[in-house]
Amino acid sequence: MIVEAVGLGMLISLLFVETIGIAAGGIVVPGYIALMLHHPFRVVGTLAVSLISLLIIKSISKVTILYGRRLLVMCILVGYLLGYLTKLYPTIEVNYRGIDISTIGYVIPGLMAYWMERQGILNTVTSMLIVAALVRFILVLLTGGTLLP
Repeated sequence: MIVEAVGLGMLISLLFVETIGIAAGGIVVPGYIALMLHHPFRVVGTLAVSLISLLIIKSISKVTILYGRRLLVMCILVGYLLGYLTKLYPTIEVNYRGIDISTIGYVIPGLMAYWMERQGILNTVTSMLIVAALVRFILVLLTGGTLLP
């Protein structure tokens, strides 16, 4: 299912960029988000790590020059490290119920932070959620309405 989700995500992201001009947070991001839409706390955790990564990158860019490939690598590295921390302590206890806030993958938060830096937080998050919802809808149609894993 990952192959189909990522492939559909790439196709719909390409169509989205060509028609509207806004990227959906990275080439593989919408596919992975689409697979995890039934875990909203993980999606929110991934968005939170992306925003924290963006803040760290903006702080680093005040003392060093970050652009192009260097910016991309730093976003992915910071997102990777913060995502790794959420994998160490993935559950938050709320009313005696465990809520999993671990990130989706390790590279996804950094890619999202990179695109948030380039085109803005609101544009990136909304386009990513729209494309992920479309991918999820198409996956449900392709599987005959069965629940996705």
